[in-house]
Order: sequence, then C-alpha cells, then structure tokens
Amino acid sequence: MRYLRRSYATLSGLFYGWYLVGIASFMLMLMSATVFQGVGTFFVALERNFGWNRTTLSGAFSLSRAEGALLGPVEGFLVDRLGTRKMVVVGYLIMGLGFVFFSQIESVWQFYVAYLTISLGSGIGGWIAFVTLINNWFARRRALAMSVAVSGIQFGGFLVPMMAWGIENEGFRLTALVIGVILIVVALPASQFVRNRPEDIGTGPDGDRIPRPRATPPASAETEARQSTVSQDESAQAESADANEMTPRQALKTLAFWVIAVARLTSVVSIVSLSVHLVPKLTDSGISLITANFVVTLYTTVALFSGFVAGYLADRTSKVAVLFVCMLMQAFAMAILTFTDTLPMAWAFAVLWGAGFGGRVPLLTAIIGDFFGRKNFGSILGLNMVPSNIAMIIAPFMAGLIFDLRQSYFIPFLTFTVMAFIGAFVILLARMPGQASAASDVR
Repeated sequence: MRYLRRSYATLSGLFYGWYLVGIASFMLMLMSATVFQGVGTFFVALERNFGWNRTTLSGAFSLSRAEGALLGPVEGFLVDRLGTRKMVVVGYLIMGLGFVFFSQIESVWQFYVAYLTISLGSGIGGWIAFVTLINNWFARRRALAMSVAVSGIQFGGFLVPMMAWGIENEGFRLTALVIGVILIVVALPASQFVRNRPEDIGTGPDGDRIPRPRATPPASAETEARQSTVSQDESAQAESADANEMTPRQALKTLAFWVIAVARLTSVVSIVSLSVHLVPKLTDSGISLITANFVVTLYTTVALFSGFVAGYLADRTSKVAVLFVCMLMQAFAMAILTFTDTLPMAWAFAVLWGAGFGGRVPLLTAIIGDFFGRKNFGSILGLNMVPSNIAMIIAPFMAGLIFDLRQSYFIPFLTFTVMAFIGAFVILLARMPGQASAASDVR
C-alpha cells in the first residue's frame, strides 16, 4: 500500500502536484473565459439586445461582488474543511446551471438571478478552491506552481474571441447554453483526479518525504547517528512547509495581513472594472468588437509568459520586490488607457497591463501561503479578500454610473490609476509576520 501511494505521488516520475497544477489551470481557464474575461462581451450583447444601460449591467457585477464579500470567508472555511475536490463538483455544476438559465433570460431580474447564480458557483468551486489546493501541495516552489496554475486565467483570454464570434454570429443565448453544458460535463470527471493534500497520498509538499516514527531494534552508535541525521533532514523538509502556521484570528492581528489586503484592494478595482468596461470603452473609441477582444487576447498572452517569469524569480528572490514591479506596470498601463483612446495605444496598454497582471495575480496569493501557512490558507485568503470584494461592489457600478451621466470613463479610470500607484508602493511594506518585532528586539 505504501508503495502504491508513493507511486501515485510521483506518477510517471513527475510529482503528482504538477498534475494538479494542470487540472487547476484548465478549470480556471474555463472559469476565466466565461465568468471573468468574457463578461464585457456578454454585456455588449445585452446592451444591444435589450437596450439596458451600463449602470444596470454593471450593477449585476457589483451584486455578485457583494455576494463574494459575504461568502468569501465562508467559502475559504469550507475549502479548508471539505477540500477542493467536493467544492469543485458543486461549484462548477452551479455555474453550468447558471449559464443555462442565462441563455433563457428575458428581463433584468432574470439576468441578475442568472448572474448571481454563476457568481455563486465560481466562488464555491473556483479561485479560492484551486489556489488553496496549490498552496497545500507546494512550499519551496509555491510561486512558480501558483503562476502555472493561475496561467489558466490567461489561457481563458484565448477563448474570448471565440465567445465573441459565437455571440456575434449565433447570439448570446446559444453561446451561453453551450458554455453551461460544457461546465456541467467537465465538473465530475475533473474532480476525480483531485487530491486535497499531498499527505493524502503519503508525501509532503513539493514531493518531500514525511518522517515516520519507526520501531527498530537496538543499533550501533554509528547506525543511530545516521538514522538521526536522516530523520532530522526529513523533519526539516516537512516542517519548512508548515512554518508560520497561523489561525485566521492570529493573521488578522498582523500588519502583513492588512498591508496585503490594502494592496489587493487598490489594485483589484481596476482589474475587475476593466473586466466589465474595457471592451465597451474600446468599442466607444471606434474599435470593432472583435478587435477589442483581440486586445484582451494580447494582454492575456503577455500575462501568460510574464506569470511564469515572475513566479520563477519570486521563488529565488523576493516576492515583495517582484510584486512591486508587476503592480507598478499595471499602474502605468492604467494611465495609458485613461489618457489615450487610439488603437496603437490600446496595444501598448495591453502589453504593459499583461506584463504586470501576469505576475500580480499569483504572487499576491502565494505570499499569503508564505506568511500564514497551509492549514488555514483558504480561510485567511477569504478574509483577506473581503475589503477588495467590497471595493469591487462599488468600482464597476460607479464606473458605469459615471459613464451614463457623463458619457466618459475618464473620471473613474483616473481614480483607478491613482489607486493602482498607491497599491504598488503599499506592498513594499509587507514583511513576514514576526520579522518586524524580531528586528525591534535586536535593536
């Protein structure tokens, strides 16, 4: 049995955690394309079909963020207690049913119900569930593994032009129905390969061995010394993954928790608002819907490669330093989008935004695992996201409201630009919990 578990842990010579990274990336790709990056495309279609204004459309997005703010800590708690496997099945089934209902909407209230159902499913079986899984399986290579898994978000961008084609040529109803069926069909098979923790198959994070107490007959002093050395090495490997373990209550009392929360909030308002308003903003500038979605594809492509580079560098240098650079690039990209409206500058925005976005997303998550451990990662991440989820309720809605009043995105986009610069410099204050107090004690 032990041999079988060890074989499972290193299937075909590769640590099983990397297979889970692939599964996470694929599932996040489906969620990103349909729930996150494809939202703006659906909103344009609804605006054209029903004549709903952008305040109404972005209001649904804001309500979904309110749902996330309320349920985020609960979802994190459930992931920690029930595991990713069960959450994925439930979450993707709910998402799929939400899209099936979305394909039949005729009124605003039906649209809101459908969108909130989709959002509930993505909250249960999406982001928190999969990044918790990766955090459980990796420690030394956490940033790289997180970057590869989260690359699914970028891969989702490649599906957006396909969605746009479907909406333009077949209508939003058939496109939504097909998406719903796909999500329902893949939910159960994909979850069957998920194992919640490496300890479940007899290994530790990164494939490190777990020390086991062994009853042995009396041995020579030399043998005992050799066994002691091996045991200490194994213990160091296992315990390194669980260093800095904290409960949610302990995490809330640290400066690092709130620094990360503020940095997340000030940077995410632009990310989430652009998921709703970028495509409409570009089409307002005279860019076609298909071309606007190719702008999304470009920044997605850049983000894909930058995420791998950022993850590799962060595991070998400083996550905080790499995060600062990524968030600063996003701030400059937001400034380009705010002050220009030509197609060449849209391409420039896409390159710079993608370079920052690709690293910011996985590293701001991986740093939670580094600072607070594995055991309560989902709960702590859910709590850390509450302030940003509240901001995400307001930001897209206000951007839509101001546009409807002034027929311009300048004021909200300028606000997001300033906040993005603030967030980049705030992250420089992040320190491993205990380091600041230790330094103070030395002085």
